[in-house]
Amino acid sequence: MRFFRVLCSFLLALTVLAGNGPAWAAHGYALWGDLKYPSDFSNFDYVNPVAPKGGELRLVSNLRSSTFDKYNPFTIKGSAPAYLSDLMFDALLAGPLDETASGYGLLAQDVSVAADGMSVTFVLRPEARFHNGDPVLAADVKHSYDMLMGPYTSPAYKTLLEDVAGIDILSERSLRYRFKKPNRELPLTVGGLPVFSRSWGLEGGKPKRFDTVVMDIPIGSGPYRVGPVRFGKDITYVRDPAYWAKDLNVRRGVGNFDRITVKIYKDNTAKLEALKAGEFDLMRFFSAGDWARRVNGKKFDSGELIKGEFKHRLPSGFQSYVINTRRDKFKDVRVREALGLAIDYEWMNRQMFYGAYQRVRGLFGNTDCQASGLPGPQELAILEPWRSQIAPAAMDAMFAPPRTDGAGSLRDNLRRARDLLGQAGWTVQNGVLRNQKGEAMVIDYLDSNEGGARVVAPWARNLEKLGIKLNYRAVDFALYQQRLSKFEFDIISLAYGGTHSPGQEYADMFGSKAAVTEDSGNMAGVSSPAIDAIIARMTSAKTKADLLPACRALDRVISHSHYLIPQWTATTHRMAFNDRRLGRPGQVPPYSSGEGWVINTWWAR
Repeated sequence: MRFFRVLCSFLLALTVLAGNGPAWAAHGYALWGDLKYPSDFSNFDYVNPVAPKGGELRLVSNLRSSTFDKYNPFTIKGSAPAYLSDLMFDALLAGPLDETASGYGLLAQDVSVAADGMSVTFVLRPEARFHNGDPVLAADVKHSYDMLMGPYTSPAYKTLLEDVAGIDILSERSLRYRFKKPNRELPLTVGGLPVFSRSWGLEGGKPKRFDTVVMDIPIGSGPYRVGPVRFGKDITYVRDPAYWAKDLNVRRGVGNFDRITVKIYKDNTAKLEALKAGEFDLMRFFSAGDWARRVNGKKFDSGELIKGEFKHRLPSGFQSYVINTRRDKFKDVRVREALGLAIDYEWMNRQMFYGAYQRVRGLFGNTDCQASGLPGPQELAILEPWRSQIAPAAMDAMFAPPRTDGAGSLRDNLRRARDLLGQAGWTVQNGVLRNQKGEAMVIDYLDSNEGGARVVAPWARNLEKLGIKLNYRAVDFALYQQRLSKFEFDIISLAYGGTHSPGQEYADMFGSKAAVTEDSGNMAGVSSPAIDAIIARMTSAKTKADLLPACRALDRVISHSHYLIPQWTATTHRMAFNDRRLGRPGQVPPYSSGEGWVINTWWAR
């Protein structure tokens, strides 16, 4: 999943026409053919096209690691600085923040999808330039693709681009991606890949092995370059005044700060105190407790710092406790369901979260893909061939997390959990849950932040009533990252982002091939021909009417398999910021990601 926080996932559409010509040739693409902006649009609606340029934005690193040890964000080992990928690398297409599943030409001035859906051709803008002044050419796009698909980057790239057959250079500034089969999302997916210069990583005129291109400053074509760096303290990105796309419609009103300094703090308490002291300008909050009780002080009283909750229409995602089914003790679905029954979410939301969250209910919350009620005829048709290989409940009503209010209670849920564990061969002996071999049920919860122990503690107390011992293991981030890459854990917590247009990335999260691929996104170890087939059905959908029953079927199977124990989500971005130093547009784009909206569209007063 680390890869998906870096890579922007774009999706393109095609319109089938007769003959051998292109099915679509235009300034942009929409997955279902509904681009919002015409070819002559001047700027996105949510920006201020005449926003002043200048000043500094001071941010705090959003990474779980306390610092960074490389500039290459694409290699597997190590940690790159926060925001580097978004600020330094342009892509062929730019995704707007006020529509879904669409992209408009950035490095590319024209995009053409073949009538048979088997390829997409991009024509590069002649004015596109890298930071070193070199033109962006088709050979650079091919080099970037080849490096990302090489042996030294996350295997998630290989999964995401599995149906890409290759890339051909047609001329100096035109290229074609070939596909193994028609796939509506692939043109936007390849259009969203970062592009970097062939000169990045050269030594003595020869390219170094990509995993050794670590401390070489990236040569991208984005609006910012790396400026002053104080390792362990901060990194500053400096706006390129000669940025080639500064007057392009997709970049007008974007990248307004002369400098963006990202400060590094070792713990959340230090971050919060630094904000109150005025050491940086903006901080996004994920802790309901911090937001309700600790975001205060003199600068808030004076109005210099203010608290803002910005509503969005992003997918709710599926932040979850992830159960590693590679472990024998978790292979039985009844055991996994029992673990979820021991969570008293309603109590936690009242007592710990100040009522700030809603429960996650599946993979596709707040999107058209979300499953609900009984499966419809199309969903049943997808599920029926796999009836014997999926949980029987997947053929019935959509999974709903157990409740402890209203008609439900924690006592009832624990009784149900005890029964499920008994059916799976686990019984309590002298207060300890053991299997038929006499082995105790002991679970290690792995985290890289000791602060998470507070949230896990109520769950551990409830599991103890079932005879289960839950140990909270906090390790440093480097070891945590290593353990995750090799799937050496029992249970972890992950915040999956969610999407309005699910596609091949779900094969990395839940596909059988990814389950046995080190450093993939399949943390739960899901390996199911049924799920593989449903994901394939989803990615091959030619219309939205084909997509929806496939993703809803996947939602049902994953949820009723209890690989993930759903956590909680919020419908707003909670951000505290310096209102005297920062200006912002009047419109909040519905699909903004919080800090990304600020970095791209706000400005210095």
